[in-house]
Amino acid sequence: MTQDSSHDKPAATPAASGEAKLWGGRFSEPTDAFVERFTASVDFDRRLYREDIQGSQAHARMLAKVGVLTEAEAGEILAGLDAIRDEIAAGEFDWQVGREDVHMNIEARLIERIGDVGKKLHTGRSRNDQIATDIRLWLRAAIDDVLRLIRGYQDGLVALAEREADTVMPGFTHLQTAQPVTFGHHMLAWYEMLERDAERLRDTRRRVNILPLGAAALAGTPYPLDREYTAELLGFESVTRNSLDAVSDRDFAIEFTAAAATLMMHLSRQAEELVLWTSAQFAFIELPDRYCTGSSIMPQKKNPDVPELVRGKTGRVYGHLMSLLTLMKSQPLAYNKDNQEDKEPLFDTVDTLLGSLRAFGDMVPNLEVRRENTLAATRKGFATATDLADYLVGRGVAFRDAHEVVGRAVRIAQERGVDLAELPLADLQAISPAVGEDVFTVLTPEGSAAARNLTGGTAPEQVRRQAAAAREHLAALARADR
Repeated sequence: MTQDSSHDKPAATPAASGEAKLWGGRFSEPTDAFVERFTASVDFDRRLYREDIQGSQAHARMLAKVGVLTEAEAGEILAGLDAIRDEIAAGEFDWQVGREDVHMNIEARLIERIGDVGKKLHTGRSRNDQIATDIRLWLRAAIDDVLRLIRGYQDGLVALAEREADTVMPGFTHLQTAQPVTFGHHMLAWYEMLERDAERLRDTRRRVNILPLGAAALAGTPYPLDREYTAELLGFESVTRNSLDAVSDRDFAIEFTAAAATLMMHLSRQAEELVLWTSAQFAFIELPDRYCTGSSIMPQKKNPDVPELVRGKTGRVYGHLMSLLTLMKSQPLAYNKDNQEDKEPLFDTVDTLLGSLRAFGDMVPNLEVRRENTLAATRKGFATATDLADYLVGRGVAFRDAHEVVGRAVRIAQERGVDLAELPLADLQAISPAVGEDVFTVLTPEGSAAARNLTGGTAPEQVRRQAAAAREHLAALARADR
Protein backbone atom coordinates (compact mmCIF):
# COMPACT_ATOMS: atom_id res chain seq x y z
CA MET A 1 0.00 0.00 0.00
CA THR A 2 1.20 3.47 -0.79
CA GLN A 3 1.90 5.50 2.32
CA ASP A 4 1.40 9.26 2.36
CA SER A 5 3.76 11.16 4.65
CA SER A 6 2.89 14.56 6.01
CA HIS A 7 6.27 15.63 4.65
CA ASP A 8 5.24 14.83 1.07
CA LYS A 9 3.10 17.96 0.73
CA PRO A 10 3.03 21.47 2.17
CA ALA A 11 1.56 21.82 5.63
CA ALA A 12 -2.14 22.58 5.88
CA THR A 13 -3.00 26.24 5.53
CA PRO A 14 -5.24 28.29 7.81
CA ALA A 15 -8.90 28.38 6.87
CA ALA A 16 -10.31 31.45 5.22
CA SER A 17 -10.98 34.18 7.77
CA GLY A 18 -14.37 33.88 9.41
CA GLU A 19 -15.17 30.45 7.91
CA ALA A 20 -17.92 28.83 9.97
CA LYS A 21 -17.17 25.55 11.70
CA LEU A 22 -19.38 22.63 10.73
CA TRP A 23 -20.00 22.18 14.46
CA GLY A 24 -20.10 25.91 15.35
CA GLY A 25 -23.77 26.49 16.14
CA ARG A 26 -23.26 26.16 19.89
CA PHE A 27 -20.42 28.72 20.10
CA SER A 28 -20.58 32.49 20.46
CA GLU A 29 -16.95 33.30 19.61
CA PRO A 30 -14.38 31.86 17.19
CA THR A 31 -11.75 29.39 18.28
CA ASP A 32 -8.55 31.01 19.51
CA ALA A 33 -5.93 30.90 16.75
CA PHE A 34 -3.41 29.07 18.93
CA VAL A 35 -6.02 26.56 20.12
CA GLU A 36 -7.03 25.99 16.51
CA ARG A 37 -3.46 25.06 15.57
CA PHE A 38 -2.83 23.15 18.81
CA THR A 39 -5.91 20.94 18.51
CA ALA A 40 -5.77 20.36 14.75
CA SER A 41 -4.70 16.94 13.52
CA VAL A 42 -4.95 17.45 9.78
CA ASP A 43 -1.18 17.66 9.28
CA PHE A 44 -0.88 13.97 10.14
CA ASP A 45 -4.32 12.38 9.93
CA ARG A 46 -4.78 13.44 6.29
CA ARG A 47 -2.75 10.32 5.64
CA LEU A 48 -6.07 8.52 6.21
CA TYR A 49 -7.84 10.26 3.33
CA ARG A 50 -8.30 7.11 1.25
CA GLU A 51 -9.78 5.23 4.17
CA ASP A 52 -11.94 8.21 5.15
CA ILE A 53 -13.39 8.42 1.65
CA GLN A 54 -13.77 4.65 1.44
CA GLY A 55 -15.71 4.61 4.72
CA SER A 56 -17.82 7.60 3.72
CA GLN A 57 -18.77 6.02 0.43
CA ALA A 58 -19.83 2.80 2.14
CA HIS A 59 -21.83 4.86 4.66
CA ALA A 60 -23.57 6.74 1.82
CA ARG A 61 -24.48 3.49 0.03
CA MET A 62 -25.87 2.11 3.27
CA LEU A 63 -27.89 5.29 3.93
CA ALA A 64 -29.42 4.93 0.47
CA LYS A 65 -30.19 1.25 1.11
CA VAL A 66 -32.13 2.05 4.30
CA GLY A 67 -33.90 5.05 2.74
CA VAL A 68 -32.17 7.88 4.60
CA LEU A 69 -30.73 9.10 1.31
CA THR A 70 -32.24 8.81 -2.14
CA GLU A 71 -30.28 6.95 -4.77
CA ALA A 72 -29.73 10.25 -6.56
CA GLU A 73 -28.35 11.89 -3.42
CA ALA A 74 -26.06 8.94 -2.77
CA GLY A 75 -24.86 9.11 -6.35
CA GLU A 76 -23.96 12.78 -6.01
CA ILE A 77 -22.08 12.09 -2.78
CA LEU A 78 -20.19 9.15 -4.25
CA ALA A 79 -19.17 11.11 -7.34
CA GLY A 80 -18.13 14.08 -5.21
CA LEU A 81 -15.97 11.90 -2.98
CA ASP A 82 -14.37 10.29 -6.04
CA ALA A 83 -13.44 13.74 -7.33
CA ILE A 84 -12.03 14.76 -3.95
CA ARG A 85 -9.91 11.61 -3.81
CA ASP A 86 -8.51 12.47 -7.23
CA GLU A 87 -7.77 16.03 -6.08
CA ILE A 88 -5.85 14.78 -3.07
CA ALA A 89 -3.94 12.17 -5.06
CA ALA A 90 -2.93 14.87 -7.56
CA GLY A 91 -1.70 17.17 -4.78
CA GLU A 92 -4.36 19.77 -5.63
CA PHE A 93 -6.36 19.62 -2.41
CA ASP A 94 -6.26 22.62 -0.08
CA TRP A 95 -5.83 21.15 3.40
CA GLN A 96 -6.91 23.73 5.97
CA VAL A 97 -5.95 23.77 9.65
CA GLY A 98 -9.16 25.59 10.47
CA ARG A 99 -11.07 22.51 9.37
CA GLU A 100 -9.19 20.59 12.02
CA ASP A 101 -8.87 17.08 10.64
CA VAL A 102 -9.11 14.85 7.61
CA HIS A 103 -12.86 14.29 8.10
CA MET A 104 -13.89 17.94 8.24
CA ASN A 105 -11.58 18.91 5.39
CA ILE A 106 -13.14 16.30 3.12
CA GLU A 107 -16.71 16.95 4.25
CA ALA A 108 -16.35 20.72 3.84
CA ARG A 109 -14.90 20.25 0.38
CA LEU A 110 -17.74 17.87 -0.50
CA ILE A 111 -20.30 20.53 0.48
CA GLU A 112 -18.40 23.07 -1.62
CA ARG A 113 -18.57 20.74 -4.62
CA ILE A 114 -22.13 19.39 -4.45
CA GLY A 115 -23.98 21.77 -2.14
CA ASP A 116 -26.46 20.92 0.58
CA VAL A 117 -26.66 17.26 -0.39
CA GLY A 118 -23.14 16.92 1.01
CA LYS A 119 -24.44 17.93 4.43
CA LYS A 120 -26.51 14.74 4.59
CA LEU A 121 -23.49 12.42 4.49
CA HIS A 122 -22.81 12.70 8.21
CA THR A 123 -26.28 11.44 9.13
CA GLY A 124 -26.09 8.63 11.67
CA ARG A 125 -22.40 8.88 12.40
CA SER A 126 -19.88 10.91 14.41
CA ARG A 127 -16.25 11.72 13.94
CA ASN A 128 -15.73 9.33 16.85
CA ASP A 129 -16.87 6.20 15.02
CA GLN A 130 -15.58 7.64 11.73
CA ILE A 131 -11.97 7.88 12.91
CA ALA A 132 -12.14 4.49 14.61
CA THR A 133 -13.25 3.05 11.27
CA ASP A 134 -10.56 4.90 9.31
CA ILE A 135 -7.79 3.67 11.59
CA ARG A 136 -9.01 0.09 11.43
CA LEU A 137 -9.19 0.22 7.63
CA TRP A 138 -5.70 1.70 7.44
CA LEU A 139 -4.17 -0.66 9.97
CA ARG A 140 -5.74 -3.70 8.36
CA ALA A 141 -4.05 -2.84 5.07
CA ALA A 142 -0.80 -2.00 6.86
CA ILE A 143 -0.77 -5.40 8.57
CA ASP A 144 -1.24 -7.05 5.18
CA ASP A 145 1.76 -5.09 3.86
CA VAL A 146 3.88 -6.09 6.84
CA LEU A 147 2.89 -9.74 6.45
CA ARG A 148 3.86 -9.70 2.77
CA LEU A 149 7.29 -8.29 3.61
CA ILE A 150 7.77 -10.84 6.39
CA ARG A 151 7.01 -13.62 3.93
CA GLY A 152 9.43 -12.16 1.40
CA TYR A 153 12.16 -12.00 4.02
CA GLN A 154 11.38 -15.54 5.19
CA ASP A 155 11.60 -16.78 1.61
CA GLY A 156 15.06 -15.21 1.32
CA LEU A 157 16.14 -16.80 4.61
CA VAL A 158 15.03 -20.21 3.38
CA ALA A 159 17.03 -19.79 0.17
CA LEU A 160 20.08 -18.75 2.20
CA ALA A 161 19.61 -21.72 4.54
CA GLU A 162 19.51 -24.11 1.60
CA ARG A 163 22.61 -22.51 0.10
CA GLU A 164 24.52 -22.77 3.38
CA ALA A 165 23.10 -26.05 4.68
CA ASP A 166 26.58 -27.61 4.86
CA THR A 167 28.42 -24.52 6.12
CA VAL A 168 29.68 -25.10 9.65
CA MET A 169 29.95 -22.25 12.12
CA PRO A 170 30.25 -21.95 15.90
CA GLY A 171 27.04 -21.92 17.86
CA PHE A 172 27.23 -19.66 20.89
CA THR A 173 25.84 -19.40 24.37
CA HIS A 174 26.87 -16.38 26.45
CA LEU A 175 28.62 -15.33 23.21
CA GLN A 176 31.14 -18.07 23.96
CA THR A 177 31.77 -20.94 21.55
CA ALA A 178 29.41 -23.74 22.51
CA GLN A 179 28.83 -26.36 19.78
CA PRO A 180 29.12 -26.54 16.00
CA VAL A 181 25.99 -25.63 14.06
CA THR A 182 25.33 -25.03 10.40
CA PHE A 183 24.81 -21.55 9.00
CA GLY A 184 21.62 -22.77 7.37
CA HIS A 185 20.31 -23.91 10.74
CA HIS A 186 21.04 -20.45 12.16
CA MET A 187 19.07 -18.79 9.34
CA LEU A 188 16.11 -21.06 9.99
CA ALA A 189 16.16 -19.94 13.63
CA TRP A 190 15.59 -16.40 12.33
CA TYR A 191 12.82 -17.77 10.09
CA GLU A 192 11.05 -19.28 13.11
CA MET A 193 11.17 -15.98 14.99
CA LEU A 194 9.52 -14.26 12.04
CA GLU A 195 6.92 -17.01 11.73
CA ARG A 196 5.74 -16.39 15.28
CA ASP A 197 5.71 -12.66 14.55
CA ALA A 198 3.52 -13.28 11.52
CA GLU A 199 1.18 -15.46 13.56
CA ARG A 200 0.78 -12.70 16.13
CA LEU A 201 0.01 -10.17 13.41
CA ARG A 202 -2.51 -12.44 11.70
CA ASP A 203 -4.23 -12.94 15.03
CA THR A 204 -4.19 -9.20 15.72
CA ARG A 205 -5.71 -8.54 12.31
CA ARG A 206 -8.86 -10.46 13.31
CA ARG A 207 -9.49 -8.01 16.15
CA VAL A 208 -8.69 -5.03 13.94
CA ASN A 209 -11.16 -6.18 11.30
CA ILE A 210 -14.32 -5.21 13.23
CA LEU A 211 -16.51 -2.28 12.14
CA PRO A 212 -17.19 0.51 14.66
CA LEU A 213 -19.23 2.67 12.28
CA GLY A 214 -22.76 2.98 13.63
CA ALA A 215 -21.63 3.56 17.20
CA ALA A 216 -21.89 7.29 16.40
CA ALA A 217 -20.59 9.56 19.17
CA LEU A 218 -20.96 6.96 21.95
CA ALA A 219 -24.55 5.70 22.23
CA GLY A 220 -25.44 4.53 18.76
CA THR A 221 -28.01 6.32 16.59
CA PRO A 222 -31.79 6.35 16.15
CA TYR A 223 -31.46 6.05 12.37
CA PRO A 224 -32.19 2.56 10.94
CA LEU A 225 -28.60 1.85 9.91
CA ASP A 226 -27.67 -1.51 8.42
CA ARG A 227 -24.27 -1.93 10.04
CA GLU A 228 -23.80 -5.44 8.69
CA TYR A 229 -24.24 -4.14 5.14
CA THR A 230 -21.63 -1.42 5.75
CA ALA A 231 -19.29 -4.07 7.15
CA GLU A 232 -19.81 -6.18 4.05
CA LEU A 233 -19.04 -3.24 1.77
CA LEU A 234 -15.81 -2.48 3.66
CA GLY A 235 -14.69 -6.09 4.08
CA PHE A 236 -15.04 -6.20 7.87
CA GLU A 237 -15.73 -9.60 9.40
CA SER A 238 -18.18 -8.30 12.01
CA VAL A 239 -19.46 -5.18 13.76
CA THR A 240 -18.68 -3.95 17.26
CA ARG A 241 -21.14 -5.06 19.94
CA ASN A 242 -20.97 -2.04 22.27
CA SER A 243 -21.07 1.56 21.10
CA LEU A 244 -19.17 2.95 24.11
CA ASP A 245 -16.33 0.50 23.62
CA ALA A 246 -16.32 0.90 19.84
CA VAL A 247 -15.41 4.59 19.84
CA SER A 248 -13.20 4.80 22.92
CA ASP A 249 -10.68 1.96 22.97
CA ARG A 250 -7.49 1.70 20.98
CA ASP A 251 -6.43 -1.68 22.31
CA PHE A 252 -6.27 -3.02 18.76
CA ALA A 253 -3.59 -0.41 17.97
CA ILE A 254 -1.77 -1.24 21.20
CA GLU A 255 -1.92 -4.95 20.38
CA PHE A 256 -0.50 -4.29 16.92
CA THR A 257 2.28 -2.12 18.34
CA ALA A 258 3.12 -4.79 20.91
CA ALA A 259 3.43 -7.34 18.11
CA ALA A 260 5.49 -4.81 16.15
CA ALA A 261 7.80 -4.28 19.14
CA THR A 262 8.37 -8.03 19.36
CA LEU A 263 9.07 -8.19 15.64
CA MET A 264 11.54 -5.32 15.93
CA MET A 265 13.19 -7.08 18.88
CA HIS A 266 13.77 -10.09 16.65
CA LEU A 267 15.12 -7.92 13.85
CA SER A 268 17.37 -6.16 16.36
CA ARG A 269 18.81 -9.49 17.53
CA GLN A 270 19.49 -10.39 13.92
CA ALA A 271 21.01 -6.96 13.32
CA GLU A 272 23.34 -7.43 16.28
CA GLU A 273 24.61 -10.70 14.86
CA LEU A 274 25.07 -9.17 11.42
CA VAL A 275 27.10 -6.33 12.93
CA LEU A 276 29.26 -8.80 14.87
CA TRP A 277 29.72 -11.14 11.93
CA THR A 278 30.87 -8.34 9.59
CA SER A 279 33.58 -7.22 12.03
CA ALA A 280 37.22 -8.12 11.47
CA GLN A 281 37.15 -10.07 14.72
CA PHE A 282 34.50 -12.45 13.32
CA ALA A 283 34.68 -11.95 9.53
CA PHE A 284 31.93 -14.52 9.01
CA ILE A 285 30.01 -12.59 6.33
CA GLU A 286 30.22 -9.79 3.79
CA LEU A 287 27.19 -7.57 3.33
CA PRO A 288 26.29 -6.16 -0.11
CA ASP A 289 28.01 -2.81 -0.64
CA ARG A 290 24.68 -1.12 -1.36
CA TYR A 291 23.69 -1.60 2.27
CA CYS A 292 26.86 -0.20 3.79
CA THR A 293 28.67 3.13 3.99
CA GLY A 294 32.26 4.25 4.44
CA SER A 295 34.10 6.56 6.79
CA SER A 296 34.91 10.17 6.02
CA ILE A 297 38.49 9.76 7.29
CA MET A 298 39.21 6.00 7.42
CA PRO A 299 39.32 4.65 3.86
CA GLN A 300 39.34 1.00 4.92
CA LYS A 301 35.96 1.15 6.66
CA LYS A 302 32.80 -0.58 5.46
CA ASN A 303 30.17 0.20 8.04
CA PRO A 304 27.05 -1.99 8.49
CA ASP A 305 24.78 1.04 8.76
CA VAL A 306 21.51 -0.68 7.85
CA PRO A 307 21.68 -3.34 10.60
CA GLU A 308 22.82 -0.69 13.06
CA LEU A 309 19.88 1.55 12.14
CA VAL A 310 17.39 -1.30 12.45
CA ARG A 311 18.85 -2.08 15.86
CA GLY A 312 18.47 1.58 16.80
CA LYS A 313 14.97 1.99 15.36
CA THR A 314 13.76 -0.79 17.62
CA GLY A 315 13.84 1.69 20.48
CA ARG A 316 11.41 4.06 18.81
CA VAL A 317 8.86 1.27 18.37
CA TYR A 318 9.23 0.34 22.04
CA GLY A 319 8.63 4.02 22.80
CA HIS A 320 5.49 4.07 20.66
CA LEU A 321 4.13 1.07 22.55
CA MET A 322 4.67 2.81 25.87
CA SER A 323 3.16 6.00 24.45
CA LEU A 324 -0.05 4.23 23.41
CA LEU A 325 -0.34 2.31 26.68
CA THR A 326 0.10 5.54 28.63
CA LEU A 327 -2.34 7.34 26.33
CA MET A 328 -5.13 4.90 27.20
CA LYS A 329 -4.41 4.09 30.83
CA SER A 330 -6.55 6.80 32.53
CA GLN A 331 -9.26 7.50 29.98
CA PRO A 332 -12.85 7.24 31.16
CA LEU A 333 -15.49 6.07 28.72
CA ALA A 334 -16.14 7.07 26.04
CA TYR A 335 -14.12 9.05 23.48
CA ASN A 336 -11.60 11.67 24.66
CA LYS A 337 -9.46 14.10 22.69
CA ASP A 338 -6.41 12.25 24.04
CA ASN A 339 -6.99 9.70 21.30
CA GLN A 340 -5.90 12.19 18.69
CA GLU A 341 -2.40 11.24 19.88
CA ASP A 342 -2.78 7.62 18.75
CA LYS A 343 -2.02 8.16 15.08
CA GLU A 344 1.54 9.45 14.94
CA PRO A 345 2.96 6.58 17.03
CA LEU A 346 0.96 4.09 14.99
CA PHE A 347 1.96 5.59 11.65
CA ASP A 348 5.64 5.67 12.60
CA THR A 349 5.53 2.10 13.90
CA VAL A 350 4.21 0.89 10.55
CA ASP A 351 6.73 2.96 8.61
CA THR A 352 9.57 1.61 10.73
CA LEU A 353 8.45 -1.99 10.28
CA LEU A 354 8.03 -1.66 6.53
CA GLY A 355 11.42 0.00 6.10
CA SER A 356 13.27 -2.47 8.30
CA LEU A 357 11.70 -5.52 6.68
CA ARG A 358 12.30 -4.18 3.18
CA ALA A 359 15.98 -3.58 3.97
CA PHE A 360 16.54 -6.98 5.57
CA GLY A 361 14.50 -8.78 2.92
CA ASP A 362 17.00 -7.80 0.24
CA MET A 363 20.19 -7.48 2.26
CA VAL A 364 20.31 -10.71 4.26
CA PRO A 365 19.58 -13.23 1.46
CA ASN A 366 22.34 -11.58 -0.60
CA LEU A 367 25.07 -11.63 2.02
CA GLU A 368 28.24 -13.63 1.31
CA VAL A 369 29.29 -16.25 3.85
CA ARG A 370 33.02 -16.67 4.40
CA ARG A 371 32.91 -20.41 4.93
CA GLU A 372 36.61 -20.83 5.63
CA ASN A 373 36.38 -18.32 8.48
CA THR A 374 33.29 -19.85 10.05
CA LEU A 375 34.93 -23.29 9.95
CA ALA A 376 38.18 -21.99 11.41
CA ALA A 377 36.26 -20.26 14.21
CA THR A 378 34.45 -23.50 14.98
CA ARG A 379 37.79 -25.19 15.57
CA LYS A 380 38.49 -22.72 18.36
CA GLY A 381 36.94 -22.86 21.80
CA PHE A 382 36.59 -26.66 21.98
CA ALA A 383 33.22 -26.69 20.28
CA THR A 384 33.22 -30.51 20.05
CA ALA A 385 33.73 -31.10 23.78
CA THR A 386 30.11 -32.16 24.21
CA ASP A 387 30.51 -34.55 21.29
CA LEU A 388 33.40 -36.23 23.07
CA ALA A 389 31.27 -36.60 26.21
CA ASP A 390 28.41 -38.06 24.16
CA TYR A 391 30.88 -40.44 22.49
CA LEU A 392 32.04 -41.71 25.88
CA VAL A 393 28.44 -42.16 27.04
CA GLY A 394 27.87 -44.28 23.95
CA ARG A 395 30.76 -46.47 25.10
CA GLY A 396 29.30 -47.09 28.52
CA VAL A 397 30.65 -44.16 30.56
CA ALA A 398 28.13 -42.40 32.82
CA PHE A 399 27.47 -38.86 31.58
CA ARG A 400 28.76 -37.14 34.72
CA ASP A 401 31.97 -39.17 34.56
CA ALA A 402 32.26 -38.40 30.86
CA HIS A 403 31.78 -34.70 31.62
CA GLU A 404 34.70 -34.78 34.06
CA VAL A 405 36.93 -36.72 31.65
CA VAL A 406 36.28 -34.24 28.84
CA GLY A 407 36.96 -31.34 31.20
CA ARG A 408 40.42 -32.78 31.87
CA ALA A 409 41.00 -33.24 28.15
CA VAL A 410 40.05 -29.61 27.51
CA ARG A 411 42.45 -28.44 30.19
CA ILE A 412 45.33 -30.41 28.61
CA ALA A 413 44.47 -29.06 25.14
CA GLN A 414 44.39 -25.50 26.54
CA GLU A 415 47.81 -25.95 28.11
CA ARG A 416 49.21 -27.16 24.80
CA GLY A 417 47.41 -24.56 22.73
CA VAL A 418 45.67 -27.11 20.52
CA ASP A 419 42.12 -28.22 19.77
CA LEU A 420 40.69 -31.49 21.11
CA ALA A 421 40.95 -33.05 17.68
CA GLU A 422 44.70 -32.32 17.71
CA LEU A 423 45.40 -34.29 20.90
CA PRO A 424 47.14 -37.63 20.20
CA LEU A 425 45.01 -40.75 20.56
CA ALA A 426 47.32 -42.04 23.29
CA ASP A 427 46.74 -38.94 25.39
CA LEU A 428 42.98 -39.26 25.06
CA GLN A 429 43.14 -42.94 25.96
CA ALA A 430 45.27 -42.12 28.96
CA ILE A 431 42.46 -39.89 30.22
CA SER A 432 39.81 -42.57 29.53
CA PRO A 433 40.37 -46.14 28.34
CA ALA A 434 36.92 -46.01 26.74
CA VAL A 435 38.34 -43.87 23.92
CA GLY A 436 38.78 -45.80 20.68
CA GLU A 437 40.43 -45.06 17.36
CA ASP A 438 37.13 -43.83 15.91
CA VAL A 439 37.00 -40.91 18.36
CA PHE A 440 38.25 -38.39 15.78
CA THR A 441 35.12 -38.82 13.65
CA VAL A 442 33.14 -36.98 16.34
CA LEU A 443 35.81 -34.39 17.10
CA THR A 444 35.54 -32.62 13.74
CA PRO A 445 33.04 -29.73 13.43
CA GLU A 446 31.50 -31.29 10.34
CA GLY A 447 31.01 -34.62 12.09
CA SER A 448 29.52 -32.91 15.12
CA ALA A 449 26.94 -31.03 13.06
CA ALA A 450 26.03 -34.03 10.93
CA ALA A 451 25.48 -36.19 14.03
CA ARG A 452 22.57 -34.01 15.19
CA ASN A 453 20.25 -35.45 12.59
CA LEU A 454 16.93 -35.26 14.42
CA THR A 455 13.87 -33.07 13.99
CA GLY A 456 14.93 -29.53 14.82
CA GLY A 457 18.62 -30.45 14.73
CA THR A 458 21.44 -28.67 12.95
CA ALA A 459 22.49 -31.47 10.58
CA PRO A 460 22.56 -30.48 6.88
CA GLU A 461 19.93 -33.11 6.11
CA GLN A 462 17.59 -31.58 8.68
CA VAL A 463 18.24 -28.06 7.38
CA ARG A 464 17.18 -29.09 3.89
CA ARG A 465 14.12 -30.90 5.23
CA GLN A 466 13.03 -27.94 7.34
CA ALA A 467 13.70 -25.52 4.47
CA ALA A 468 11.48 -27.58 2.17
CA ALA A 469 8.69 -27.55 4.77
CA ALA A 470 9.07 -23.80 5.15
CA ARG A 471 8.83 -23.30 1.40
CA GLU A 472 5.62 -25.31 1.30
CA HIS A 473 4.17 -23.28 4.18
CA LEU A 474 5.04 -19.94 2.54
CA ALA A 475 3.56 -21.08 -0.77
CA ALA A 476 0.32 -22.05 0.98
CA LEU A 477 0.11 -18.60 2.58
CA ALA A 478 0.71 -16.93 -0.77
CA ARG A 479 -2.05 -19.01 -2.38
CA ALA A 480 -4.46 -18.10 0.43
CA ASP A 481 -3.82 -14.39 -0.24
CA ARG A 482 -4.83 -14.62 -3.88
